Amino acid sequence: MGQLRALWVKFYSIVSYTPERCRYDPANPPGFSMPLNLLFGFAATFTVANLYYNHPILNVLADDFGVTYEEVSVVPTLMQAGYAAGLLFLCPLGDLFKRRAFVLWLVWFTGTVWIGLCLTHNFQVFMFLSFLTALTTVTPQLMLPLVGDLAPAHRRATALSIVVSGLLLGMLIARVLSGVVTQYTTWRDIYWLSFGLQYLILILLWFFMPDYPSTNPGGLNYFKMLWSIVTITIHEPVLVQACLVGFFTSSTFTSFWTTLTFLLSEPPYNYSNLVIGLFALIGVGSMCFGPPYSRFIIDKFVPLFSVILGEFICIMGIAIGTYTGTFTVAGPVIQAFAIDLGLQTSQIANRSAIYAIAPKARNRVNTAYMVSVFCGQLMGTAVGNDLFAKGGWISSGSASVGFIGAALVVCFSRGPWEKGWVGWHGGWSIRRRDLGPQKSDVEEGEEKKDESLDDDESAREKMADEMAGEPTRGTETNGEVTEEEKEQQGTDSSLKPDRQEVAGL
Repeated sequence: MGQLRALWVKFYSIVSYTPERCRYDPANPPGFSMPLNLLFGFAATFTVANLYYNHPILNVLADDFGVTYEEVSVVPTLMQAGYAAGLLFLCPLGDLFKRRAFVLWLVWFTGTVWIGLCLTHNFQVFMFLSFLTALTTVTPQLMLPLVGDLAPAHRRATALSIVVSGLLLGMLIARVLSGVVTQYTTWRDIYWLSFGLQYLILILLWFFMPDYPSTNPGGLNYFKMLWSIVTITIHEPVLVQACLVGFFTSSTFTSFWTTLTFLLSEPPYNYSNLVIGLFALIGVGSMCFGPPYSRFIIDKFVPLFSVILGEFICIMGIAIGTYTGTFTVAGPVIQAFAIDLGLQTSQIANRSAIYAIAPKARNRVNTAYMVSVFCGQLMGTAVGNDLFAKGGWISSGSASVGFIGAALVVCFSRGPWEKGWVGWHGGWSIRRRDLGPQKSDVEEGEEKKDESLDDDESAREKMADEMAGEPTRGTETNGEVTEEEKEQQGTDSSLKPDRQEVAGL
């Protein structure tokens, strides 16, 4: 027992240790580099993927554990429930604890418990461990508010886009990897791959994730902190608007990817599970547009402008895919690309807006937003499946068109500068006003100021030259100067300032 205790203490000290280059220095706070941004994106991709490896292989799991399809369908539901519990009960702790230590321990716990999923042959144990690992698979939702803290305001959307792209990429690539690996080996191999990736993420974050102090070092009551999620939401119109838009938009994402399998497996397509899984690669391609779009659009314009653009991209793609998908595969292809791009654009812009609300409560703000998004995903899956069973592809797709329509109504009900709940007070301008003068503007202003000073100095010197070298009236009479003119000249010269005095003005 003593040896186990000593071993645990040693292990705890190793995980909790912070390398010198990652320690927080108030005089020199940690910067946010592109390599660190990419590391967060990588961690987000293969952490959230844990929730989706089981989706395309439920039939294989049912055969291996000897259970019915109805029983095995509980697994993704349990993982989604665990993830929701983690969002609600663990993510707010990011406003209380130091994010580095909190994230590292969650990754370690997830990776270690994941071993049980790789080894167990008991279905009840598999379900329990699935719920438990999903509960702690919320580390990307702790990284996103940290990105909001570390990234400068004029690059915040670009930095967020890389991590958000990683999240959406994980949702898609998990299905591809799981389907392909299970097709040629066993389902346990994809779970072992996930185990290795969790520990790789742990090692990389241990070496490179910067330490950052708690945003509330004085401490918070946990239950009051949970209640504050509600109070923040009901007092912040921007957050409510983002939550409603996120709810409606995310519902179309899960509805599409769930019912797409039914569409492509039936006539006239009759595609195999492997081919259907490869459709996720279309969505992967759209993720590449997120960072450059954020750099040139979201970082320069108000978030609501980008949200509306994203919604229009979604509704156009959904309309094309819904009403052409029954007779040409081009429809679903276009819809897959557009819906992923539109959702990504909308989510990045919404996060950029809500992270400016309460810097000391960003994790709680993020929790409120993600709970609404998660509820939208659940609603989209349920409604999409039900409508597809009753009315087919067009019926479920038409509901998605309606959901995006509702999101657009929410967008247009409140302008970007409106302080209240409804209206467009404050103007229609889409340019951001919170970034101050850009570098080029400052430099241009300095150049104009320097030019103005140079012009003033030149004018003074010219005036001094003219006044010092001004010809007297005596020069106009061939050097013959009368007594009256001499007297007048003396009076004029006494009034003229000395050249040095003028030049020194």
